[in-house]
Amino acid sequence: MQKKTLSDISLQGKRVLMRVDFNVPLDQDRNITDEKRIVEALPSIRKVIDDGGRLILMSHLGRPKGKVNPAFSLAPVAKRLSELIDCPVTMAKDCIGNEVMQQVLALQDGEVLMLENLRFHNEEEENNDDFAKELASMGEIYVNDAFGTAHRAHASTEGITHFVQTSVAGYLIEKELHYLGTALKDAQRPFVAILGGAKISGKIDVLEHLFDKVDTVLVGGAMVFTFFKAQGLNIGNSLVEDNKLELALSLLEKAREKSVRLILPEDVVVAAEISADADSRVEPVTAISDGMIGLDIGPATIETYTREILGAKTVLWNGPMGVFEIDQFAGGTFAVAEALADATANGAISIIGGGDSAAAIAKAGLSDKVTHVSTGGGASLEFLEGKELPGIAALND
Repeated sequence: MQKKTLSDISLQGKRVLMRVDFNVPLDQDRNITDEKRIVEALPSIRKVIDDGGRLILMSHLGRPKGKVNPAFSLAPVAKRLSELIDCPVTMAKDCIGNEVMQQVLALQDGEVLMLENLRFHNEEEENNDDFAKELASMGEIYVNDAFGTAHRAHASTEGITHFVQTSVAGYLIEKELHYLGTALKDAQRPFVAILGGAKISGKIDVLEHLFDKVDTVLVGGAMVFTFFKAQGLNIGNSLVEDNKLELALSLLEKAREKSVRLILPEDVVVAAEISADADSRVEPVTAISDGMIGLDIGPATIETYTREILGAKTVLWNGPMGVFEIDQFAGGTFAVAEALADATANGAISIIGGGDSAAAIAKAGLSDKVTHVSTGGGASLEFLEGKELPGIAALND
């Protein structure tokens, strides 16, 4: 996708309306517990400030369901951003209206205004034309740097572009498209994809799209049990999608047709219940005991998967290998994270597709040891499925 970016336009003295993804987690005292999404937007923010633009930032936070709710105010984000850029960030009381417009028109070159949560208005998610038009009236240039919401056609991501002549991508979106796009188009081989997560149904389109691109797929997470049951193996009480058994067999067949090595675990860590206190043990996938639940990949599988990852030139990872939120079932996920870090140190390109995988690599403390960690779980997934992302398609070519 060849889109215009911040580098292609003049910003001096212009009102720049920038959509960012500041949907960050807050604790009970309204302190930000993970500021990665704010930090990722800093290059675009600094570019506008340094070039003398007048910056108006807009984002959503949480799910306030179209009503004003102080618990979802962006005020804590504005405060933290002002510390990060060492420059005041004025907080608006709303994201539209006369009072906000007065604040916008009063902005001087290099100043920053943060609009209040877009989702205090139902019209945002409805992609309402009048709402999009009112947002657009505040800026002369629109910049989308919110990759995490690019797969949604909302007023602030898609609708707004119909009312602003200049709509460009910010540096974060440019970076996301570069890494995800390059991985799919011009990947260095061997190209290994690691897919995990609970359900095969959430990854069907990704698998089918990747079969044309990759050499090897390593599968983990609870979705492996749908493959195993389809092949007639006993899976105990493991999670399974009974209505996807035929699909699992057809995916195995498609992989064979395309000469893709689709590798499933050879052993798993099982327990009678999903809890931190449960007694767990390793069992081969051909002999999972009745009543047991598979909760992680086992040591033999970790060895195989590590070897495959270390032999790759491009690695794409989407979805954990097990219930990594519980320490005793996090071994497989962390081993994959470490193998990715080692492969990257050896010169491989490693891309983490957002969501749970991004959380897992952060928990392993290895986020800075891989090539790229996507900031958009749903958006990166849809991109990997080959779908058009409305928030990016709408920008100027």
